[in-house]
Amino acid sequence: MTYLSIIDFAKDWLLHLDKNLAHLVQEYKSFTYIILFLIIFVETGLVFMPILPGDSLLFAAGSIAALDGTLNVFYLIPLLIVAALLGDNTNYFVGSKIGVKIFDLKWKLLKREYLTQTEEFYEKHGGYTLIMARFVPIVRTFAPFAAGLGTMPYKKFIGYCISGAVLWVTSITLLGYSLGKNAWVQAHFETVVFAIIGFSILPMLFQFIKAKWMKSSK
Repeated sequence: MTYLSIIDFAKDWLLHLDKNLAHLVQEYKSFTYIILFLIIFVETGLVFMPILPGDSLLFAAGSIAALDGTLNVFYLIPLLIVAALLGDNTNYFVGSKIGVKIFDLKWKLLKREYLTQTEEFYEKHGGYTLIMARFVPIVRTFAPFAAGLGTMPYKKFIGYCISGAVLWVTSITLLGYSLGKNAWVQAHFETVVFAIIGFSILPMLFQFIKAKWMKSSK
């Protein structure tokens, strides 16, 4: 499978996330828990996979749990919190042991600018970056990696890590669960998914515009 075909596949999954996830649940039943666990773990734990649809996936999983008894939201939330925690810790220790050397691999999705954006978040928000970054695609993948580079001792990291994982998984999954049976949400699910993505990238977009404006004003 080529890089472009992977992108096309991911785009199709994102555009029809509710239907694809519902089909996944019908086909794999309880095994879907493991699939969702792995997706959340990969997005948060592998620094070269920062563009998986974490926010929208949590929302969709919550919606499916509200409509389909196969997924139980009370099992789903703790499981995905653990996935996010394991992902964060994996990323932290990769950062602490390998550091910036990983960028020598030159994968297309592994860009130093992502790390730079994350470091800017740290400069502005400190340790709370690990909580705030949970709601920002790409940054949430690079935040624990950047912390592992030596920015933050592990005892401090794990506290923010747990708080961020619990808040992120619980809030978005329960939002999907509470709105899953809403007729308008079901009819306009793609719009809702894009709204979630758009809202989540606003901090990154603001930082980008601010950096460009400051650079042009000098």
